[in-house]
Order: sequence, then structure tokens, then C-alpha cells
Amino acid sequence: MLKVGLLGAGRIGHVHAVNIAGHMRSQLVAVSDVHQEAARTLADRHGAEARTSDAILNDPDIDAALIATSTDTHSDLIEAAARAGKAVLCEKPVDLSLERARACLRSVQNLGVPVMIGFNRRFDANFAGLKTSLRAGDIGRPELLSITSFDPAPPPVDYVKVSGGLFRDMMIHDFDMSNFIMDAMPVSVHAVGSSIVDPAIGAAGDVDTAVVTLTYADGRLAVIKNSRRAVYGYDQRVELLGSDGLLQAGNMLENTVVRSTATGVVSGKPTYFFLERYMAAYAAEWDAFLAACLDGAPVPVTLADGIAALAMAEAATESARTGRTVPVPG
Repeated sequence: MLKVGLLGAGRIGHVHAVNIAGHMRSQLVAVSDVHQEAARTLADRHGAEARTSDAILNDPDIDAALIATSTDTHSDLIEAAARAGKAVLCEKPVDLSLERARACLRSVQNLGVPVMIGFNRRFDANFAGLKTSLRAGDIGRPELLSITSFDPAPPPVDYVKVSGGLFRDMMIHDFDMSNFIMDAMPVSVHAVGSSIVDPAIGAAGDVDTAVVTLTYADGRLAVIKNSRRAVYGYDQRVELLGSDGLLQAGNMLENTVVRSTATGVVSGKPTYFFLERYMAAYAAEWDAFLAACLDGAPVPVTLADGIAALAMAEAATESARTGRTVPVPG
């Protein structure tokens, strides 16, 4: 039984609390949050205690910390938890700064505790199935990857201002997916972004619509498309063209009813947002973390994986700012 302290009682903290408390191999012991009432409410819901983060990290009876706090706290909390001998599952991204994230890796890499980054999309059954088919050789050599990721509506501007920007906050999931599928880092990034959904996002110094092209050392290509607005729902698709065929993973729909009449064919829309789309993936992610902590299985998404995606996000941010193709830092 893994005894867990949850740091962060916001929206994603609620998702993780359900998985921790509901699993037969883990126990939610304590919850912390900068808003103490939020921590108390979530802790009470799952039979845990509300504590400070320091109290959680200093408790020798707690085996693991799940970090779901604001991004600017991630590296500090990863280091503190690992030094306290606790396994760590931290939400993406590792940090807003690539340099700080690399320092975090150097700090914890020899401490001997599992450290996992929460790129939940790797655990989605559809995307995992695509990867399994690719590994089986079903489409030969992968050559051109296309990832579509559209949110149903933009976040509040106050969130945008502290998010680190679309490339670090939103597209970082897609950078990790491209690494997961292509089994390699690209050598260069070319990004174009604009603010056409909400002028306030542009005024805050960010973009809400972006296209990125990734180029690999062997000539393979990947294209990622992001938008903060798709009025029909949460659009999440992957398409991979290979030398011997094509793999596609499509959207999850609100229902499977299809109405076909003389006027046309109508089906359900994509599920509305990430909570509806990826709840099963979050549960599978927690299973994988427990396997790493309790069974000695390999950590499936490492701190180095998180740094790789952040390096691509920083390169994309620079490319969008300058209009140049930017090398991905090694």
C-alpha cells in the first residue's frame, strides 16, 4: 500500500485524489494547497487530512508525493520530495525554465527514488494502441506525423499570464506525444503563432492559435496544430503515415449514435474537454506509477522526458517570436 500526499487541490488535484483514494494499492493520507479551505474540502471528501506541504514532505510515513501545484513550484517540490525519500509524480511541465528543470534533474537523479512526469496522454488507450501497432511494424517506417489538439474554449486571461505560454502549457503535451510516437527528438522546430481567438490573450503576450513543424535528423517530419477554440468540443487526433500504410487515432465522441437520413449523416460531437476525454488515461497513469513504486517497474515517463518536451517548447516559443527555424537544445 502506497501512502500518498497530494500537493495541490485544484481541478487536476481533484482528478488525482479520486484515483489515489479509489485504488486498492494506494491511500490518500494528506492534501495541501495554498488555499487551505480547498485542501480541507478535498481531504474531507476522501478521508484524508489537510496539512501544509512541508508537513507532508517531512512525514516519514508518507511514501510518495503527487505534485499538482502551479508550474513555478514544480522543480522545488520535486527536489524537496526526492530528498525526503519520497517517490514523485509531478504534473507537467517540469518548470517554466529549461535551465531550472535541468538543475532539478541533476539534483535528484542519484537519489534513488522514482520521479515521473504526468504526461497522461501516453496512457490513453487509443494513442497507446497506435504506438503498439507502430512497434509491431504494421505501417513500416514512420515518416510523417500529424497531431491535432484543439481546446473547446480559451482559459481565463489571468491563467494565460502565468502559464508560460501556449507552447509550454498546452502544446507541451503534443511535444511529448511526438517524442513518444517517433522515438526521437527533432533537431529543429519552426513555429507560427497568432492571437485570433481572444485579443486579450495577445495583449498578455501569448498566442492562441499555432502550427509547429518538427524536423528529425533522418528527414522525418511532424506537424502539430493547436487552437484554444473549437466550438464543437475537445478535438484530439493523431495521424501517422508510414512507408507501408497509415495509422489514425480519432476523437472520443459523446455517444455512438449516428443518424442517417436523406438530409445528411449526423453523429455525436467530441467529448467536451480533457476531464471527459482523459479520465481513463489518468487512472492508467496512476497504475503505472504504482507499478514503478511498488513492483520496481521502470518509470514510464521520466524527468528527462519532461525536460525534452520543455526544450521543444522553448525552441517553439523562440521560433514563433523570431520567425526563424530554431535548433532544439540537446
